[in-house]
Amino acid sequence: MFQPRPQIIWFKRDLRLHDHAPLAAAAARGAVLPLLIVEPAYWRLADTSYRQYQFWSGAAADLDGQISGRGGKLYIHTGTVIEALDRLRATIGPFDLWSHEETGNDFTHRRDRAVKRWCRNHAINWTEFPQFGVIRGPSLNRDKWSKTWDKFMSRPQIQPPVTVTWRQAAGATRLPQAAELGLRPDGILHPQPPSRAAALTLLHSFLHQRGEHYTRQMSSPLSAEIACSRLSAHLAYGTISMREVTQAALARAAILDPHTQKAWTSALRSFIARLHWHCHFIQKLEAEPAIETAPFVRAFANLRPQPANLETLTRWITGQTGYPFLDAAMRFLTAHGWINFRMRAMLMSFATYDLWLPWQDAGAALARLFTDYEPGIHWPQCQMQSGETGINTMRVYSPTKQGFDQDPAGIFIRCWVPELAAIPGALIHEPWRLDAEARQRLAYPDRIVDHETASRLAKARLHAVRQQPAAQREADSVQRRHGSRQRSSRRFKPAAENGQTNLFR
Repeated sequence: MFQPRPQIIWFKRDLRLHDHAPLAAAAARGAVLPLLIVEPAYWRLADTSYRQYQFWSGAAADLDGQISGRGGKLYIHTGTVIEALDRLRATIGPFDLWSHEETGNDFTHRRDRAVKRWCRNHAINWTEFPQFGVIRGPSLNRDKWSKTWDKFMSRPQIQPPVTVTWRQAAGATRLPQAAELGLRPDGILHPQPPSRAAALTLLHSFLHQRGEHYTRQMSSPLSAEIACSRLSAHLAYGTISMREVTQAALARAAILDPHTQKAWTSALRSFIARLHWHCHFIQKLEAEPAIETAPFVRAFANLRPQPANLETLTRWITGQTGYPFLDAAMRFLTAHGWINFRMRAMLMSFATYDLWLPWQDAGAALARLFTDYEPGIHWPQCQMQSGETGINTMRVYSPTKQGFDQDPAGIFIRCWVPELAAIPGALIHEPWRLDAEARQRLAYPDRIVDHETASRLAKARLHAVRQQPAAQREADSVQRRHGSRQRSSRRFKPAAENGQTNLFR
């Protein structure tokens, strides 16, 4: 009698059962073996970290609990993907492999190409599904991209199969501890809960309680922690789907009266726009993986000296630059694994303009601090904030002005830079204006650079490159490949790409 092949679901950054196309398709074909692979080499990379593994492995443990509740068991392999597939093929014979497409860093890109070769060589059918509005391959049409995104997000969510025939195989079912992968605690003090239940709770509280003043309160670190959705890590590791979030936000918006609920209407308009931009930016890395390390416009290559000056990089990443508001933001990020977009933009702007650090090195250091690290958003944003895309306005954030604007009373600074807590009034933003005796008593460094001088020089250097005919031709090509297009007609339209798009939520 014919026996259908086992169906293997490879979970990566899609740690859920709901709205999971590979699971639904595989369950309809035969017995399902859920597979998770812990790759030690991945967790040794320059852009991965302890805090990321803690969230990802916590979400994986939660997924295992969901599968166990349905009668199955997550098969966990620690090693390379090829080793896992070889072992399963030797144990259970030929199988079909199912997964979501992944737009990750260079490591995952190369790994997936190796898996594709392995599958072809062993007559294994590997079917990949898009996870959100990112298009792979020659079907990408930037002029129609927004309409395609709208269509994907409007499709019904895929419910978990009512019944699944689970398959098991001999092997490990234990997630390794972070220390076993060489990962050590990295200063995170307030990690987010990684479960799907936590994601659903955040979504509901944002749409019905916390998010009313999202538009007005997203920029200040004093209010953003509550006013922003805080779903970024859950979207990055897939405990909740982009379609779930988009449809929930649209459904909530549909019942609002825009005349009497103006704040809510504005908030949801902004939030839905940023969900669109989430995928718009990931599409850039999907279409051109090289931009993880190379500038969009090659004329900018090696403009900033590489490798980065280690002492300068260290002072910046540890919050010891002498600029109180910027240092407070970096220390908050270190403790929480998250900070709002304006602060992220300020941190990268200061690193690449004021300190003239290469965005590749500064970006890797920041990536390690972001629990919600999403390569497809992160690397295009690093280039954008450093002025090397060729198509975006150069944005230089003054850390002092941002402090006065977003933390006028110095509350945030006094909390995260306690060395300055006793400084009265507005001087908390500019301790260098204290008299010499008072400065001498501070256990806080002098400014690493003068912002006005350093940023002026940086902009002049970048402007000189931008004026080169070859750079302008390249920038035109970047616009054609990656530039935003006019959106299809929807009630809520996104902000301009050069605007304050809070992509990191």
